[in-house]
Amino acid sequence: MTLRRARFLLSSCLVVFGALASGTQAAERSFNAHEYLLDNGLQLVVIENHRAPIVTHMVWYRVGAIDEYSGKSGLAHFLEHLMFKGTESVPAGEFSKTVARHGGQGNAFTSSDYTAYYQNVAASNLAMVMEMEADRMTGLVIAEGEVAAERDVVIEERRMRVENSPSALFREKLRAAQYQAHPYRVPIIGWPEDLATLTREDALGFYDAYYGPNNAIVVVVGDVKPDDVKALTDQYYGALPSREIAERIHAVEPQQTGANELILHDPRVQQPSWGLSFRAPSYGDGNSQHIPALEVLAEILGGGPVSRLYQQLVMADGVAVDIGAYYSPGRLGPTTLSIHAVPQGNDVAALAPAVNAVLKDIVENGITPEELQRAKRSLTASVIYAQDSGEGLANIFGSTLVNGRTVDDLEAWPQNINDVTYDDIVAAAQHVFIPEQSMTGILLPETAPIEPATEIAPEEEE
Repeated sequence: MTLRRARFLLSSCLVVFGALASGTQAAERSFNAHEYLLDNGLQLVVIENHRAPIVTHMVWYRVGAIDEYSGKSGLAHFLEHLMFKGTESVPAGEFSKTVARHGGQGNAFTSSDYTAYYQNVAASNLAMVMEMEADRMTGLVIAEGEVAAERDVVIEERRMRVENSPSALFREKLRAAQYQAHPYRVPIIGWPEDLATLTREDALGFYDAYYGPNNAIVVVVGDVKPDDVKALTDQYYGALPSREIAERIHAVEPQQTGANELILHDPRVQQPSWGLSFRAPSYGDGNSQHIPALEVLAEILGGGPVSRLYQQLVMADGVAVDIGAYYSPGRLGPTTLSIHAVPQGNDVAALAPAVNAVLKDIVENGITPEELQRAKRSLTASVIYAQDSGEGLANIFGSTLVNGRTVDDLEAWPQNINDVTYDDIVAAAQHVFIPEQSMTGILLPETAPIEPATEIAPEEEE
């Protein structure tokens, strides 16, 4: 699957995941998910959704780009491609063709933290895709002749999606500058020099180290009965033996001690862009008690035309034509709360002081009751749409469970968000909006000088 698709699915899941925060009362179960654990360690989650006679079947592996070996960046994504090269039972290329012949569609995607494979098919074809997916979980066959051709495909994918895109190239350089030690600094698709060295042995070694039923989660959403799905899972996945899975050990990102800035000039750029991000807690790193408040704060700051930043910079000041904020806590490693803006015209100079003023005002003076309630209502609205998409639900559950969270954690979101108070928002803002934890990124079409970013907010007091 392309990286664009992967990012879209991930961001969509996180938006809807945040929406779960205030959709129901704490005592209710929003999705009535059924959980099972097979004897071989495979985890199964089934959600009934009878809106249409279709089913989404997804397999999530607890391995991603952060687990790659030094000098072998892009290996997780490369293996994802090679997973379609066949087994003894399913020849190379036949997996996708079989799904398509039965009117379905499927693909896969690799992220920093995990890899996932999915099919959307008629409910009557669930057994078919389960059988094929279970087959390649431990029975992958990679012919030597397939490797060079697929490696060239990945290299061309990088050329098209990264090197030919100033914004994608800029995001890649920004991540590399933002993280000093953590493997998040390495692009998921890999560095060009590393891609050229990837071999069949590299891919099979990675496969043997991380692929197996005891390192996987199967999520099934659609027109099914949980007991029937459990029986099929026992039939196709249950016979697979557990495998020894490599330990996931990742470098710890040191505390950032100074504001950083990256300015990139590219003659292909037609419209400048400006961004500001702050290191923020995730479920795998940092003080998680601030997470619900930061979810709400991001919505208050940049959640559409009624947000604080949009109203100030676009409507009042006229220095931006668009602006938004994004916060993604569902990661194994450190994350950020980021703000992205498109300036009015080509002048980005006014953006930093205008954004800084908004953030400083929240740190010092807080938010209004109306902003707090509106943000919660906005998050709540999205949960309705989640129920209409089997693939969306499968992504919500898979991306949550694969990083160590639980179904109960998902169901607890309503109360967690409803409990967020004015003081929680201020404390979260003070915890995150610290200049020494910031990174400014500016993408420009020409080499005009840029003034350094100004102070964001006072440091948090001890």
